[in-house]
Amino acid sequence: MRVLFVCMGNICRSPTAEGVFRKIVQDHAPHLDVEIDSAGTHAYHIGEAPDHRAVSAAAQRGYDLTTIRARRVQDSDFESFDYVLAMDEDNQALLLERCPEEYRGRIRLFLEFHEGAVERNVPDPYYGSVNGFEHVLDLVVSASRGFLKELDKNSGSTG
Repeated sequence: MRVLFVCMGNICRSPTAEGVFRKIVQDHAPHLDVEIDSAGTHAYHIGEAPDHRAVSAAAQRGYDLTTIRARRVQDSDFESFDYVLAMDEDNQALLLERCPEEYRGRIRLFLEFHEGAVERNVPDPYYGSVNGFEHVLDLVVSASRGFLKELDKNSGSTG
């Protein structure tokens, strides 16, 4: 199973989702064979580390983002990833525009997996305060837990 998390620049939300989901799978479902990556719809930050505020907020909760580097979504990602999870509707629309018809079903909003979510979009914390990064983490952790349940159910595993 291959999962790609996507936001705009791949330095805040999607690397947070990558790091959080990687640890949640490692801690709660090591039996699942899941490849996890992240990317951005834009090429603003290719090769850069995640935003230091995202790294710091994640580290305070035990998630490591330090090895992640920004990259842009490639056309080949649509075929090679089973799930392409957009952080918001704007990036989902951009992905759907680029994606070949036969792979469009793989593109979903990440917060679809957040049980009881009142939001559809993980807000971009880049221009806000540190509190925005904490809110992103809250949403990402909850959505990651819901998504793991989905993967585990679909794998036929009893965990």
